[in-house]
Amino acid sequence: MSIADRIFIDTCREIIDHGISDEGLPVRPKWLDGTPAHTVKKFCIVNRYDLSREFPIITLRRTAFKSAIDEILWIWQKKSNNVHDLNSHIWDSWADESGSIGKAYGYQLGIKHVYPEGEFDQVDRVLYDLKHNPQSRRILTNIYNFADLHEMHLYPCAYSMTFNVTGNKLNAILNQRSQDTLTANNWNVVQYAVLVHMFAQVSGLEAGELVHVISDAHIYDRHIPIVEEILKNPQYPAPVFKMNKDITDFYKFTVDDFELVDYKYTKLDKKIEVAV
Repeated sequence: MSIADRIFIDTCREIIDHGISDEGLPVRPKWLDGTPAHTVKKFCIVNRYDLSREFPIITLRRTAFKSAIDEILWIWQKKSNNVHDLNSHIWDSWADESGSIGKAYGYQLGIKHVYPEGEFDQVDRVLYDLKHNPQSRRILTNIYNFADLHEMHLYPCAYSMTFNVTGNKLNAILNQRSQDTLTANNWNVVQYAVLVHMFAQVSGLEAGELVHVISDAHIYDRHIPIVEEILKNPQYPAPVFKMNKDITDFYKFTVDDFELVDYKYTKLDKKIEVAV
């Protein structure tokens, strides 16, 4: 069993067995047929992944590794808010006719701010500090910009990263206000684990711990039977994560610079409906 499998099972069991249902309450999300999308939720799930031990991808079902990386590069490297710059269609439901998702995600990371050391956007400020001020306790990003929320087609879910260098290891905390556990839990973990690996490599550091804090961890009503089935699937050892070691510039990474060796998983033969 991979560590990620164990954590995913524990998270889902905690939500299903000890969570609170919002059945009967007014909720914003709806299924495509217009039915209110209710959830069972658990407040403040905190999971820790030691990236120096293994790569945290589940084997209970497939997580689309390359697509997850493509999205994290879309947000953090391209700093884009247009789905035409993305190779998947996961954001299409929130895009307008031009492909824009509004002033959200990558748009916020690309806004430049003036500091004593010069002008940086949020990503470049992190990269600068990891190289020049690694002992700083101020290395973080935040894309939950209240002034622009009204121009975002979806409020940021994963909204803040805090980076901390301890010894020669880069650790990080991912803060997430809300998470659809079946569709997004391991997807987000994989994305930000890769981000930590990238930032560590270009900063001359090693990847350390990723801490994932989820304020509202929930499973949708129509997802519960699928989750119960997945939790009974066989579990395999974690695959080996490989990254192009020659890259020293964050902006040079592409999805082709990453691979998983011996990734075994159980195929999911059910379509997962997404609430919007």
